[in-house]
Amino acid sequence: MSWLVPDLVLDPDGLRRGLAVRIEDGRIAEVAPADAAPADAMRLSRSALAPGFVNAHSHAFQRDLRGAVERIDPQNPDDDFWTWREEMYAQAGRMDPDAIHDVARRCYRQMRASGATSVGEFHYVHHQPDGTPYARPNALAEAVCAAAEAEGLRIALLLVAYERGGEGISPTPGQRRFCDPSVEAYLERLDALRAWAADRPLVTVGAAPHSMRAVSPAWLGAIGAHTREHGLPLHIHADEQPREIAESLEWYGLRPVQVIDEAGALDARTVIVHGTHCDDAELDLLAERGAGVCVCPTTEANLGDGYAPVRRMFERGIPVSLGSDSNTILDPIVEARELEAMARRTAGQRNVLVRPGDPGPAGYLLECSWDSGARALGLPLPRIAVGAPADLIAIDLDDDEIAGVADEHLAAAIMLAGSSRLVTRTWVAGA
Repeated sequence: MSWLVPDLVLDPDGLRRGLAVRIEDGRIAEVAPADAAPADAMRLSRSALAPGFVNAHSHAFQRDLRGAVERIDPQNPDDDFWTWREEMYAQAGRMDPDAIHDVARRCYRQMRASGATSVGEFHYVHHQPDGTPYARPNALAEAVCAAAEAEGLRIALLLVAYERGGEGISPTPGQRRFCDPSVEAYLERLDALRAWAADRPLVTVGAAPHSMRAVSPAWLGAIGAHTREHGLPLHIHADEQPREIAESLEWYGLRPVQVIDEAGALDARTVIVHGTHCDDAELDLLAERGAGVCVCPTTEANLGDGYAPVRRMFERGIPVSLGSDSNTILDPIVEARELEAMARRTAGQRNVLVRPGDPGPAGYLLECSWDSGARALGLPLPRIAVGAPADLIAIDLDDDEIAGVADEHLAAAIMLAGSSRLVTRTWVAGA
């Protein structure tokens, strides 16, 4: 049992002073007046206590592409997402259980230090480079989960289904280790990983058909049915690139979100990752089905993907979560701020993503960082309240980024002017 006594508490219920928080067995056991805390309580002087941020979409192994892909190849000067993808495949090909554990630990160490306490790991490097399974078929997924546990980070391992290179297209050599021979084989691995994770308090498991390019409608339907039966989250890349949309229209006469819906895999547990080029019909469909979108602003900028239509998502009430994706940058506050920045650039005005009754966009950005992310991963909502997981961060009120800011402007200063350097300490399950 431990007590924390901050200067103030900030969570979705607002900003409060004069409170102490008691943690027991990894959860918040009591929120009491500060003078009720014992003498040996941890005093967080000049600090705010807040729930940790949720990073809903990560590819941990891509962290080691930092710098290496930030140069022009003279043999291929028209660098874009597709040329970057070849470099990523080469990096994936170098992974074995030890290597992926090592890079994931380094990634998650920085992620936790930045204020993220939970991560949705969209994991698709499964087998040996030639596609042959390891003796333990989920060896690489288990290694990634073990890395998160070692760094004290809560992880939702989103096990990726990968079938093909496209409609009627066999997997490329770089894709072979991502692929399972059948959807039944994939679902068997998914259930085996769920059983492996059952007694691991920091690990949960979800499903992730990679994309409509990599998975056929038949696989989508089978995976959608399985996740509905077991109440699992389902994440899938969609509408990241114009070429993907053109191929979807060529193959099926439908756009990607429509393909996912037609296959029976679009509902309130579904999260579309990116949605950068969704049109209004797709956004209407997402809203109608109650599905969410995970936007990854710094990666989408790095890859030249374009701008997600965040304002149109906001206007339709589509839940928007946030992810670090390729992990080129690990800063949850920067990711959240980019939502408002994109909305401002496209609208040509300020203070765009403002919920009814809010003074500005900070409340919505925190909602995306907390509640929408937790719902996307099937995790409890972040709160400083009895029964909530003790996944918390301390924010330095004396840091020059926010020093001197009045209470009424503090959330806005953190989200619109701050960065991860404000985070001085992180607790996951109270540790």
